[in-house]
Amino acid sequence: MNSLEYNTERKKLIIPEYGRHIHQMIDQAVLVEDKIERNNMAKAIIGVMGNLNPHLRDVPDFQHKLWAQLFIMSDFKLEVDSPFEKPSEDIYKNAKPNKLNYPQIHPKYRFYGNNIKKMIDIAIGWEDGELKRKLVLNIANHMKKCFLNWNKDSVEDKVIIEHLLDMSNGSLSLSPSDLPLTDSSEFLKNRVKTPSFKSNKNRKKSKRRF
Repeated sequence: MNSLEYNTERKKLIIPEYGRHIHQMIDQAVLVEDKIERNNMAKAIIGVMGNLNPHLRDVPDFQHKLWAQLFIMSDFKLEVDSPFEKPSEDIYKNAKPNKLNYPQIHPKYRFYGNNIKKMIDIAIGWEDGELKRKLVLNIANHMKKCFLNWNKDSVEDKVIIEHLLDMSNGSLSLSPSDLPLTDSSEFLKNRVKTPSFKSNKNRKKSKRRF
């Protein structure tokens, strides 16, 4: 009986997305001594790699990416004639990507989300007029919807107005003609309800009867 071979005992895959068979084909191509045969094998492997994304395999930029990945998976040991410049081993192995700074945003009212704050900042820069008035009204209604999603089943319009005034540093407000905002019941009836464990259990029992 053959002994089992676990992945943890095998060679680490350089680009795991391609799977072990692609890596094994590349390792075999590296060992081929005849250059013509080695070139033909490389083209065949590129074809197999392209079949994993058939809608992109004929795009020039994608072909360039495939050849670069071929050399990377061979640990830069594959010597073949590539239609594109061979990637630099030093850059790939030694270069480190630039650090991405995670946006440190700590809003006062987190349940509104960052998009609401961005909308408010944009609305502040608009010229006064009917279009701005409608935008501010839509923002206030959306704030009310967010409030109801994360807090409770009702909220007074004056609370939303106070929050809007606070988040805009006193720049945005609603006129009396814009009030009242959309009724809370309109937002609540569209809320997706998560079925309780008890209801799921009763539903399963009813199915068993039939």
